[in-house]
Amino acid sequence: MCPVRLSCHSPMQSRFTGVIEELGEIKELSLTEVGEFEMTISAKTVLEDVKLGDSIAINGTCLTVTKFNHKNSEFSVGLASVPDTLGKTSLMDLVPGSLVNLERVLQTPAGGHFVQGHVDGTGEIVSMEPEGDSLWVKVKTSPELLKFIIPNGFIAVDGTSLTVAGVFDREECFNFMLVAYTQQKVVIPLKKVGQRVNLEVDILGKYVERLLKSRPTDVVAPATKGYSVGGFILSCILYVLLHLVATGIMFCLAKLFHIVKLVILQT
Repeated sequence: MCPVRLSCHSPMQSRFTGVIEELGEIKELSLTEVGEFEMTISAKTVLEDVKLGDSIAINGTCLTVTKFNHKNSEFSVGLASVPDTLGKTSLMDLVPGSLVNLERVLQTPAGGHFVQGHVDGTGEIVSMEPEGDSLWVKVKTSPELLKFIIPNGFIAVDGTSLTVAGVFDREECFNFMLVAYTQQKVVIPLKKVGQRVNLEVDILGKYVERLLKSRPTDVVAPATKGYSVGGFILSCILYVLLHLVATGIMFCLAKLFHIVKLVILQT
């Protein structure tokens, strides 16, 4: 049998939408003889066409299928690098019986936004307030992640693609609303205040920061500086065009406007 990879590194294989397919139940958590962390999960939908080595997002964390059993409706995922992945996620908070969000790797564009399954860090639920049949959730996170979160922007919370309602810099928090339908499909409403959630920010914000930091900081000739800004804008436009396929024209135009505004403020 060919060896099974235990992490998601290929950009083409690590592509999710954040639209949760089903809730799975943790059956077992264990360490293998070689020190690998293994998680066994009960599920149905994600097992329909599963193969060894497939990528499945567990609460937004991209993991690799190492075993599956259609008869028992369960599969296992493994982690070779326990400290690296578990240290950034809330996976260690799970126990047998915990429900988790499940999503298979993207096959065709279908709603949501591009979620890589590479968790950037965690947040803590600080409030959950019902409003009619909706639920407002406020999450506190680190300033390092909060800087990438903007009102009306995308955020993946436990792998669920959500739209940010507001950002509260002084509180180091952001919030979002879950409608009744979404509450029935994802694990977030089942959590309590004080529990952690996995967070993955929209990758576009990381690209913007990287490109801004890579611009020359010393005094340069106007032509060189113009090329840097032009290259920056071109790169952002290309990325936004990619988003057009999955997220709709109007939202991408709004993102492009936000990027151009950042460029103007930085020049």
